[in-house]
Amino acid sequence: MITVTRLDRTRFAVNPDLIERVQASPDTTLHMVDGGVYVVAERLDEVVDLVIAYRARVLDAAQALTRRTGE
Repeated sequence: MITVTRLDRTRFAVNPDLIERVQASPDTTLHMVDGGVYVVAERLDEVVDLVIAYRARVLDAAQALTRRTGE
């Protein structure tokens, strides 16, 4: 999950695997695969960086688990 901020400053977490696209026009909008739409305070490039960091953490955790189990 990545944590983002609504325009009213409340924070929420979203599954980045369910983001279909991110649009900046001028507010950043997350369009979800289920049709949901969220307007967030983060800039488009910040959302992309959050998704990249999330995926890196997932890969790192998978590699650590493989090292521990020896598989």
